[in-house]
Amino acid sequence: MANPNQPDENKLNIELPEDVAEGIYSNLAIISHSHAEFVIDFIKILPGVPKGKVKARIILTPEHAKRLVKALQDNIKKYEENFGPIKDVSPRGPGIPINFGGAAQA
Repeated sequence: MANPNQPDENKLNIELPEDVAEGIYSNLAIISHSHAEFVIDFIKILPGVPKGKVKARIILTPEHAKRLVKALQDNIKKYEENFGPIKDVSPRGPGIPINFGGAAQA
């Protein structure tokens, strides 16, 4: 039986500051990599605005990037089991939405 006065070495104490807990909206992610790291830039693009802004940049080791992919796949599977399939937003493949939903272009 574990001693309640000794900390459990398998537990991780994580603090979530209030400003971070609010989250940041992103509707585009751009991923690049080198031999040592993956860089994910989370960007917000608004309709009719020609310039997007990077809202957050996350830098990961290749090992952490692979674990993130596996965790996302697992969570997407669980989400779809509960709520149904997620539509593939871009049937033509990935692309950067420019002026999506904005005024018609002539």
